Parts: sequence; C-alpha cells; structure tokens
Amino acid sequence: MHSMKHVYLDNAATTQMDDRVIEAMLPFMRGHFGNPSSVHSHGREVRTAIEKARKKVAELIQASPSEIFFTSGGTEADNTALVCGIESHGISHAITSPLEHHAVLHTLEMLAKKGQVQLSLLDVNEQGEIDLAQLEELLKKNPKSLVSLMQGNNEIGNLNDLERIGTLAGAHDAFFHSDTVQTMGHYAHNLATLPVDALVAGAHKFHGPKGVGFLYVRKDKKIHPFIHGGAQERNMRGGTENVIGIIGLAKALELSLEDLAAHRSQIEKIKGYFIEKLQQDIPGLSFNGRSADLDKSLYTVLNVSLPPSESNRGMLLFHLDLEGISASGGSACSSGATVGSHVLRALQHSPERDAVRFSFSRFTTMEEVDYTLEKLKALYTN
Repeated sequence: MHSMKHVYLDNAATTQMDDRVIEAMLPFMRGHFGNPSSVHSHGREVRTAIEKARKKVAELIQASPSEIFFTSGGTEADNTALVCGIESHGISHAITSPLEHHAVLHTLEMLAKKGQVQLSLLDVNEQGEIDLAQLEELLKKNPKSLVSLMQGNNEIGNLNDLERIGTLAGAHDAFFHSDTVQTMGHYAHNLATLPVDALVAGAHKFHGPKGVGFLYVRKDKKIHPFIHGGAQERNMRGGTENVIGIIGLAKALELSLEDLAAHRSQIEKIKGYFIEKLQQDIPGLSFNGRSADLDKSLYTVLNVSLPPSESNRGMLLFHLDLEGISASGGSACSSGATVGSHVLRALQHSPERDAVRFSFSRFTTMEEVDYTLEKLKALYTN
C-alpha cells in the first residue's frame, strides 16, 4: 500500500476540530467582538451568548448553569477544584492514585509539600486497577478527606466506577473530584444522579478548540476562586472570558453527545478490529492496563506493549512518525532525554518492551488503521 503520509492516531492528546464548531466560532471573531463585561449593546450580546453556552453545557450534563465555570482547560479546572476545594472546605487529608494525570498528581504533591494536606496514594495492581477496599479503609480513618480519582485513564484507558467511588466518598463526608477530561463528550454524564462533587472538561478532547474547558462544582460544595481580579464567571474566575473558546466548547459538546451511541459503536468497531489484527500479526504482543477490554476501558484508547526488539527499542515512535503515523509513547524508563511514563512505571511495565498508545476518534478511518497495521507488522516481523 502506498504511503498515506498523515495518519493521526493520537486523539487522547488532542482532536481535530469539527467544521461545525469552527462555523459557530467565526461570528465571535468577526462581528460579535464586544467585551462581555461591557454594559453597551456590543458587550451585552456577547454576555448573552456566553450564558446561552453555559446553559447548554449544564443541560447536556444535567447540572445547573450556576455549577458550570469556564476555564482555560482541564488542567486549570483540576487545579481549581483541588486547591480551592481543600482550602474552602478545610480539608487536611487527600486520597488519589499514582495513575492520575499530572494536573492532579503534581497539584496534590505541591499541597502536601506545603503542609496543607497529608496525601495518601492508593495501591494499583499490574492491570492498573485501584484498590477500593483500601480507599474505604482510608476514608474510615480520615473522614472529610478529598478524593480525586479520574474516570478514564489517558494512557491505559482504564475506567473507574464513579458511582461506586462517589457513594463511598459520600458515606464518609469526603469531597469527591474526578478528572473527566478523557470521558467528557465520549460518555453521558448525569450530574442529577452521579455522586461527584467536581468534574472537569477540556474542549480539545472532543473536537472543540484548545485553551478552553470547564469545571463543574456541585452547588452545596461551593469553593473560592483560584484566579482573582474580576467578577467574571459568577465571581469565580477573574479575566475576560475566552468567548470564542466558550462558544466552541458548547457546540463541540452538543455535537459529541448528539450522536453518542453512533460515535461509540463506530470507534469500538475500529478498536476491536485493531486489537484482533495486532494479535494475529505480531507474536508476543500484549496490551497495557485494561485497554484491550472493550467493557473496562475507554473506547478511544489502546495501549500496546510490543515484544522486545533490538532494532526498534526506544525508536518505535520515531519509526512510526517517519511513516507519517502520529501516536504517543510512554516508556517505563527514564533514560536521559525521555522521562518515562509514570503510569507505566506504576504498572511495572518491562523496560525491555516499547509501549505505544493509539487513540481514536470519530474521524479515524479503517484505511488509517490498515496502513498502521501494515507498517507495524513490517517493523516487528522482518
């Protein structure tokens, strides 16, 4: 097969914008440019558009508009929930896992280092599953803790049961935050019944623009602002709103959830096919975490552990990139320039094996997958 040259299989890192999102944003770059805090008509029409977007987002996740705060992305939303959740509620103990995104881990480590909280890390097994019995023990010993556990892992795709964790947290008066960056726009969220106090989103993970996200905080768990300097975002975040980003986020979320079941079955078909072919084509290949289990992992993420190979070791992503295939790495070692993946290290992934994450979206085609399989097979079976 001829070189396709541009195969994008790194959708867990970022996704391509939907054309309809771009269309929705354009008027706010051209005509509707007012500052939403201005009281004249230019400002008022933009303020109205932002509040319409907030209402739309709230509707889509069955929250109330007063619980939605727009941010610069998932990282800021996570930082706000953790730092301000701990301060506002006088929390002195936090529980998380070593598999969290750095937006959560580094933030909690910083708060622990400053002596603001004592931090407990849950044990994980080699499949990347967290120990919920241990979580319960810790909560019994430390009621009123903060619990932060992601819904879907960005590297190995493992899904956590938010219902179960939230129920445990609630029984012990804990503040439960979940990093939902990988699941928002890919799964339905009903905050009317889901026992979560704070969750987050980054628009660029569901075909929206980069640099914008939101934080949901349950209304009976209010927190102080993280960024000061103005009355924007219901006094929760100073700074002129990222208007075009907010408009784009609301549109992208609406489009993603509109055909959710169809998107999911389309992507699951691609992922299932990829798993099956890889197992046939490459002897000694395995999968990291639960990513090959369609019921227990993000349908968008597959993390492949490749057999030891002298010619590819540490070079696999480079070889794929030469063939025009964009994927993401994550080796367990920290050799010089490449700081390995903290997630794979926690899973004790063998440094002899290369790990590569392929992540899919509704724009991924079977042709792209076939081309990738062909190139991988050539690298590992010559």
